[in-house]
Amino acid sequence: MTATPIPHPQSSVNNNAASQTPPVAVLKDLVARLHREQNRIQNLLSSLGFALRSFNNLNQFLEIVPLMAARVTDADGGALVLLKPNGQPRLEQLHCQEGPACQNMRRSLERITREIALSSPASPSVTSFKANILDQQLQDDLGEEVHLFGTPILVKNEDRGRLYIFSYDPNYSWTSTRKKLVQLVADQTSVAIANNELANELQKKERLDRELEIASEIQDHLFPKQCPIITGVELAARCQTANRVGGDYYDFIPANYEQFSSSPQQFPSSVPWSIVIGDVMGKGVPAGLIMTMTRGMLRAEVLNRHPPAKILNHLNRVMYDDLEKSHRFLTLFYSEYDPQTRILSYTNAAHNPPLLWQASTQSICKLDTWGMLIGLEIDSQYEDDKIQLETGDTVIYYTDGFTDAVNQEGDRFDEERLVATVEQVCKQGDRPQTILDFLFDRLKQFIGEGNRYEDDMTLVVMQVTEES
Repeated sequence: MTATPIPHPQSSVNNNAASQTPPVAVLKDLVARLHREQNRIQNLLSSLGFALRSFNNLNQFLEIVPLMAARVTDADGGALVLLKPNGQPRLEQLHCQEGPACQNMRRSLERITREIALSSPASPSVTSFKANILDQQLQDDLGEEVHLFGTPILVKNEDRGRLYIFSYDPNYSWTSTRKKLVQLVADQTSVAIANNELANELQKKERLDRELEIASEIQDHLFPKQCPIITGVELAARCQTANRVGGDYYDFIPANYEQFSSSPQQFPSSVPWSIVIGDVMGKGVPAGLIMTMTRGMLRAEVLNRHPPAKILNHLNRVMYDDLEKSHRFLTLFYSEYDPQTRILSYTNAAHNPPLLWQASTQSICKLDTWGMLIGLEIDSQYEDDKIQLETGDTVIYYTDGFTDAVNQEGDRFDEERLVATVEQVCKQGDRPQTILDFLFDRLKQFIGEGNRYEDDMTLVVMQVTEES
């Protein structure tokens, strides 16, 4: 594209008139016209800036871009070609005086951009766009009688399209001033596109935050609102999630339907109660969904009154397909306490074995059986075991987020440190809530103030008391 020099302003003055008009008057007239032209351009650019600040809809702003580009450069028209997300060009807006010439311009732009889109495969990256090919094909199609000039639309240094101006005036030239003016319009367009994308990302984030907030509220409602009142037993529990939605799970499930409807309880329950703790591998919403699914299925299974091992066997078979497809697994410790006999029956699906503080011997042992993770193998088998509890015995259920917590030096809290802490607090004869608070406070001191938890942490403390 060859630039033709702009005629000198004085060339427009008739020679005869110039010979009759004093040179000073001619100069004043020229200065006045230049001043008016400068004001006109400033007003146009000011209007474009106002539109950029005022329009909430990107399409509204893009509609006036070719018009402004044509006005500030004294061209016959302007066109805006933007790239689609797949990197293919598309005519976004066109401004020109209605007539055959304008119709030909529209047909050329639409046809050339369509041909380029069909000839080049869709790409997730817009960097594959070749602006020089589009420029050359358009100029070849329009012919030499049309002066076409283009400038890039750059967003974060990435080519996102072209802003064209065109003129049918044979004396029209692409001067440095016009180049700067159309570049200003292109830059404003880039800002508008970038702002729109940022606004869309912000809306998506706000929507996601709201969805996470709802999911967190639902999960909070699914956890027991309070510990049940069981004859001869005192309970305390807390789940602290690393994110808004966690994958840890604990529950208290009565052995009959009547207990479900008696919340809050007014009298101690003497029916068997299941005390369950689990951990879904992973974090966030996917783990939270599996936790929710586990809760519903396990509650239904418990009411069938099967032994603990058989309950986990059924749960594993029912959940296997869903867990396998999601590539997630579940550790679970299931126990059932009978207030009449003080026997705790249990089975373990590869979860951290709870710690049992035996008051009579002032010692700690682990409650464990052999068993695979839920969802790992469809034919997994689980073992039953039981233990007789006595007054003062305390069981600490926990998830691995507690023992895997890391301090500033990179040291884990680990099981050995947890056992020592449990032994220290249980020797003092404290009640479950005090024990639970002490363990969380000790962990917080270990991690250090201001450090966030990397994993969900859950504790359930059950202590056998004197019967009332």
